[in-house]
Amino acid sequence: MTSRNMPRRGISTPWLGWVIFAGIVLLVVGVVQVIYGIAAFTRSGATIVPPAGTATLGHVGFAYIVLGVVLAAAGVGVMSGWMWARVVAIVIAVLSLLTNIAFFLGSPVWSSIVIVLDVIVIYALALHGKEVKGMR
Repeated sequence: MTSRNMPRRGISTPWLGWVIFAGIVLLVVGVVQVIYGIAAFTRSGATIVPPAGTATLGHVGFAYIVLGVVLAAAGVGVMSGWMWARVVAIVIAVLSLLTNIAFFLGSPVWSSIVIVLDVIVIYALALHGKEVKGMR
């Protein structure tokens, strides 16, 4: 049987590795955010003073936990090939990209590294995110 006659399971490119990388990073960052949220709850009696007023660390902890769960779910979703997860991951990467452009002068080397990774992840997820479904 020649390779022409063999059924193709799914077409994948080297960009599939970047898609999986994006999913793993989202999952790890999500777990870390949940841990930060739990730590903030343990110190919930303390207050922080943002420009708009006062907030307790309990409120901040809740925000970390919600963000962490969304990030972790998006990471699992990206690695499973779910479209909603790709959209969430691209939005997060765009926000990261814009933030690092805004604060580029404060840390040019780190910002440059993150900007390049964000662009690669956005490209991989936008154009090659469907390849994950072909892995199964």
